[in-house]
Order: sequence, then C-alpha cells, then structure tokens
Amino acid sequence: MEELLRFLGHTVSAFTYKEAVMIAVGMGLMYLAIAKEFEPNLLLSMGFGTILVNIPFTSALDQISGGKLTEGALSLLFKAGISTELFPLLIFIAVGAMCDFSPLISNPRMFIFGLAAQGGIFMTMGLALLLGFNVNEAASIGIIGAADGPTSIYVANRFAPHLLGPISVAAYTYMALVPIIQPPVIKLLTTKSERAMRMPYAQKEVSRTKLIAFPVIVTLVAGIVAPPSAALIGFLMFGNLLRVSGVTERLSQAAQNELANIVTILLGFTISATMTGSRFVNLSTLIIIAMGLVAFVLDTAAGVVMAKLLNLFLPKHLKVNPMVGAAGISAFPMSARTIQKLGQEADPGNFLLMHAVGANVSGQIGSVLAGGLLLALLG
Repeated sequence: MEELLRFLGHTVSAFTYKEAVMIAVGMGLMYLAIAKEFEPNLLLSMGFGTILVNIPFTSALDQISGGKLTEGALSLLFKAGISTELFPLLIFIAVGAMCDFSPLISNPRMFIFGLAAQGGIFMTMGLALLLGFNVNEAASIGIIGAADGPTSIYVANRFAPHLLGPISVAAYTYMALVPIIQPPVIKLLTTKSERAMRMPYAQKEVSRTKLIAFPVIVTLVAGIVAPPSAALIGFLMFGNLLRVSGVTERLSQAAQNELANIVTILLGFTISATMTGSRFVNLSTLIIIAMGLVAFVLDTAAGVVMAKLLNLFLPKHLKVNPMVGAAGISAFPMSARTIQKLGQEADPGNFLLMHAVGANVSGQIGSVLAGGLLLALLG
C-alpha cells in the first residue's frame, strides 16, 4: 500500500496545469465531434488521443524508464505514418476517389477560382512573418488557409513539425466551420442582388476519354510546374483514376470506404501524439489558431474578389455569381453547399450548386499546387 501511495503521489505531482488544459481541449474536440458533428471522423479520435497523451507517464508516448527507451504506440504510429508522410498521402487516394471532376471539366473557367482562393495562404504567410515566425513556420501556418487537412499536415511536417498539433486542429476545425465562417465574409463583400444572380447551367456530357485523361494530364502538368507536389497531386489523381477508369470499381469503393475509414482513424489518433501540454499550451498556439481563421477568411474574400474582377471583363450572359468564387477553397463539399444555400436565401429559384461544385473541386487541385509551390520555393 505504501508503494502504491508513493507511486500515485509521484504521478499526481507530475500532473501540471498544461496537461489539465490539454485534457480539457481533448474533451472539447470530442464535444464538437459528438454534439455538433463537426468533422466527427477526425476530431473524435484526435480529442480522445489528446486525453491519452496528456496522462503523466503515459505508455502511448515514448518514455525513458530505467535508462531504457520504451516506445509508445502513438509515437510509433507517428513515426510510421506522419513522419514518413504516408497517412496524408493515403487519404489523398480516398479523396480523389470521392471527387467528381466532371463539373470542372465541362466548365474549366471554374479553375480560376480554385487558384484565386489560395491567395489567403500567401497573405497569411506574410502576416506570420511580420509577427516574428520564421519563413518555414510562416508557410506552415499559411497553408491552413488551403482548407485541406492532409495538405496542411504534409507541409507542416516538412517545415515545422513542432507546430503540427495546432495546425492540424485549426485546419480540420475550420473546415468543419465553413458553413459558419464563409457566409458573413461573403455577405460583407456582396450585395443581395449579386447573391441572387442566376447562372444558367446545362448538363454537358463529359466523355470517358476526358475523364481518364484529366487526372493524367493534371499530374504531369503539376509535377513539372512544382515537382515537390508530385506525390500529393499524384495520389489524389490516382484515386480519381480508380473512380473514372470504369474497370476498378471495387478498388474505387475500397478507397472511398475501407481505406478512408482506416486511415482517418489512424491519422486523427496519431496527430494527437503532438498535442501534449508542453508543446501545445503557449501563446504561439493561440496565435496560430487565430491566424488559421484569418487564412480562411482571406481565402474566401480572395475568391469573391476574383469573381467580381472577372465580371468586369465578361459579357452579361457569362458573368459569374461572386459567391461561386468563394467555393474555390478546398473544403469539399461543404463550401459548395454553403454557396447553394446563400443563393437560395437571396432567390429561392437560384441554383448555383453545380457551378460551386466545379469551383470547389478545383480548390482541391489548387490547394495541392499551393502546397507544392511552397515546398518547391522554400525546400
């Protein structure tokens, strides 16, 4: 009994306010996942893992005991899946298999918004530099604005692994909050008549040849323009090729379901290995999370502004509803649904969904290109 009490006293004495804060954060993430259904597949495992790694002397993380290193389960998974960049890349196969690029192929001008909406990444990066972060940290913070969790993890792991925890939390939390973040920004930059602007949509048949050629061509072009993006864009496009080839339906369904589910569990749980109190509870974490919100706002604004600028040069029958530009972020399909909802609020007969989907899937490609450019320029 004395030994047990001594051991409990030793454990309790190692418990600091930082661990208590992080356990509260973990519970908060679980609350958002369960009660609010914000990115539950990821935030639930991330929240529970955060609780697990903040227990003093937890066996989930590497520990030194008796002069020997005991490897923890989450530490092993982190080395195997995050440090090697394997988990984010596998997620991209699943995402690619879920994406339908036919609205973008049939209306390629939507790709402009997938590029323009990444502007917030570089503006936030500049702001981070002004606040004293080094260039690699600034790039990792800016990439939160990609609204693309795997890309954020991939870039942050290369440039600032010590910031991976707050960057991952910010990226996935704000992705879930897109229906709350985007509407005020859009309404601030547009009038009701602009939001009510109708865009005629005629369903165009996209040939199987085009659907198959698209992922191959995008991979080649992106790989040549930004070679460090080759793995990111290649895994994404390979997943899409499984979907459109017409001969790998079983593999496509496995990528969308089994692969996506397994890797999502491992990804969320493993990221929590970085969310210890000693790493997470500091002023820079709060600044990073706040700047992640700034990046999302700036990306949304950049897409809207680009659409309005484009309308200055387009004939009346080709003008774009400015809200569609905001769908150029990578948060698919939440952003497209948000644009459709706002359009019907302004005009119940307005149907913008397919246009917004085209811009939204182009944002998937744009975010990967943005991450690849950062890796190329700074690597």
